[in-house]
Amino acid sequence: MTVVLVALVVVVAGLVAAVAAGRVTGGLGPVTSSRPHRGLPEGPVAAADVDAVRFSLGLRGYRMDEVDAVLDRLREEIRERDEELAAWRSADDL
Repeated sequence: MTVVLVALVVVVAGLVAAVAAGRVTGGLGPVTSSRPHRGLPEGPVAAADVDAVRFSLGLRGYRMDEVDAVLDRLREEIRERDEELAAWRSADDL
């Protein structure tokens, strides 16, 4: 009886370690959301557009791909506005 109990404890400990190490997954399918993702609209971005952004919740927080897409878009908009502002300032200096 003791041998069976020790073997059972070893098997359970091994399974827990495998799950913690990521070797065994739960067999879950891809993450889905019942709430629609609302990213940034096409065209110039206004402050109200950023306020309206909503991300779907994933297993451990927000969906990283949605957050990355919004941040990439904001970065490009800000870069373009900075370049335009710099061009206007240099034209005013002439």
